[in-house]
Amino acid sequence: MGKTIETVPSSVRWFGLRVRSNFEHQVSRLLHAKGIEEYVPAYRTRRAWSDRVREIELPLFPGYVFCHISLEARTAVLATTGVVGLAGHQNQPVPIDDSELAAVRRMVESQSGVEPWPFLRAGQRVRVRRGPLAGVEGILLRTKGACRLVVSITLLGRSVASEIDAAYVRPL
Repeated sequence: MGKTIETVPSSVRWFGLRVRSNFEHQVSRLLHAKGIEEYVPAYRTRRAWSDRVREIELPLFPGYVFCHISLEARTAVLATTGVVGLAGHQNQPVPIDDSELAAVRRMVESQSGVEPWPFLRAGQRVRVRRGPLAGVEGILLRTKGACRLVVSITLLGRSVASEIDAAYVRPL
């Protein structure tokens, strides 16, 4: 019997998988069926068609699925239908920083109006002191008279934003 992913916890990390367009949920289901921990953060938005307006759920990071694996398990992941490759630099997979993915997960679970946001490098870094996002660090922006907390996944060059009360944050 071979080693399972759970038997090597010290080398298990979160990785970003590049997937075919609109295959995020299908890849997630296939990985789950293989016993691989996966995560596809999503948000709800309203879309208008010619005859109706509906609320739909879309991935926060289109084209990506996160999976919790050891590098030794990447063969099974890469063989999954819809997976294009592992996110990284110079053809080398690079793990996602646990704190970045944990911050995104807290934002999604807080139900505070999360949405995709352009990736930011400049801006004031803040830490949320109160409320459902207490402890999350990100960049504070003011848009349309409201404040937003922006959290980034550096490796992917992608960010998400959530409305927040400016009184809840303090500069780092």
